[in-house]
Amino acid sequence: MHRVKNLIVYEDADGLTQAMKDICAEVDLTIYHMNELIKQGAEVKKSGTITIQEPDKEDIFMFSYTSGTTGDPKGVKLSHKMLIGAGYAVNSRLKKPVNEDDCYCSYLPASHSFEQAVFSMVLAYGLKCGFFAGNVFNLTDDLGVLKPTLFPSVPRLFNRIHGGIVAKFKEATGLKGMLIRKAVDAKMWYLKNGQGVTHSIWDRLIFGQIKQKLGGKVRAMITGSAPISGDVLDMLKICFCCEIMEGYGMTETSAGSCLVYEGDPLTGIVGGPLQNVKIRLRDIPEMGHLHTNPIPAGEVCFYGPSIMTGYFKNPEKTSEAMTEDGWLLSGDVCCVFPNGAMKIIDRAKNIFKLSQGEYIAPEKVENVFI
Repeated sequence: MHRVKNLIVYEDADGLTQAMKDICAEVDLTIYHMNELIKQGAEVKKSGTITIQEPDKEDIFMFSYTSGTTGDPKGVKLSHKMLIGAGYAVNSRLKKPVNEDDCYCSYLPASHSFEQAVFSMVLAYGLKCGFFAGNVFNLTDDLGVLKPTLFPSVPRLFNRIHGGIVAKFKEATGLKGMLIRKAVDAKMWYLKNGQGVTHSIWDRLIFGQIKQKLGGKVRAMITGSAPISGDVLDMLKICFCCEIMEGYGMTETSAGSCLVYEGDPLTGIVGGPLQNVKIRLRDIPEMGHLHTNPIPAGEVCFYGPSIMTGYFKNPEKTSEAMTEDGWLLSGDVCCVFPNGAMKIIDRAKNIFKLSQGEYIAPEKVENVFI
């Protein structure tokens, strides 16, 4: 049964003709332009005939559907409380929390839980938000105009930026090439030895120009939603002269769940839990992942105010993902170092047993070939 009743368009108000409205009416669909709704809303507000009901913190404002790589997509029910809690937790981890003087560029899809968590910081702390022009390949042009101070992004874009920088470095020859190599070696040594991501000489000579690619004012970068190479992170840190913190979470945990501390020289880790979650490890004996190992390991389980209550109209999948006492089974296996930092090392789901009794995780084999 056709359930969509209203269609709202945002662009080209003059292009919305009466003929288009008539065609939509034939299938019981009403089409509006956004400008019409704004005008109608102003009239309703002026008349005072309707009282707007303020949402409750537990109200669901969005269904965020997972990719469905292992089955049909599942609609995660995200509440106002879940996303605001995630934004608060991420901001609390920063050495210098964001405020109304900060700015970020929104280019990830609005349906992405990572984007929703960052945008909640806009609502809670007055962080300014600029929206990109629509073409991700021209994103650096948008950043040059906006000049953000915070740059959250995903490994796919960071890898592309890294590839472009490395290619330019390799093209440099003669004295310029020698200076670049010397600058990279010097700053990499500083980074690995806990001396920070800036250098008084090499930043002025080499890396300052690269930093301008992001507008020149970025003071912190966050990567999440997928793994990223430690070598890529190290190179980007020294090139953009700022920290890049790797985070970890799921749509089911409102994205922000773990984040590396600023200044941590290690790469390949996802930090420790943020304030909005508790974490425990579930032993997986058949894979050798036990909390009793010298370096404790097991499936990551989440609990807290930013954890979903279930999938939309899917109690079967909800019961598979959640324990009876409310813990979420992530499917990711991590080890925990003595300082509390976590490292994702395996997948608990999608394992199968060979005829000789050995357990195999296909993702692990795939990662070796990748």
